[in-house]
Amino acid sequence: MCALPLAAAAVAAPRTQLRLLGRGLAAAMSTARPLKSVDYEVFGRVQGVCFRMYTEDEARKIGVVGWVKNTSKGTVTGQVQGPEEKVNSMKSWLSNVGSPSSRIDRTNFSNEKTISKLEYSNFNIRY
Repeated sequence: MCALPLAAAAVAAPRTQLRLLGRGLAAAMSTARPLKSVDYEVFGRVQGVCFRMYTEDEARKIGVVGWVKNTSKGTVTGQVQGPEEKVNSMKSWLSNVGSPSSRIDRTNFSNEKTISKLEYSNFNIRY
């Protein structure tokens, strides 16, 4: 039989669970995979074909943050941040898939680096 009255045990239990959860989160964060950031520019038929809208949708599905915008020279540029494997998935999509009506001739990636925290909270189209 428990020495604590039932009401006291009910109050104590959540605090114990929170302490354990806190330790679990700290442990998970210390072993988390590194975050990556990469800039990109996509060349080809990528303007006027909903490329930015599809990019935003795909980035949100994959779970990366950053931005995308059209350039004055007819390309699409942006930045992607997130866990390395998710950034790599987005890089593949930007290089090989795009929007249904697009034609990707090439995609240049630059400034790829490991970051300690995300600089964006979501993925947006810039104008």
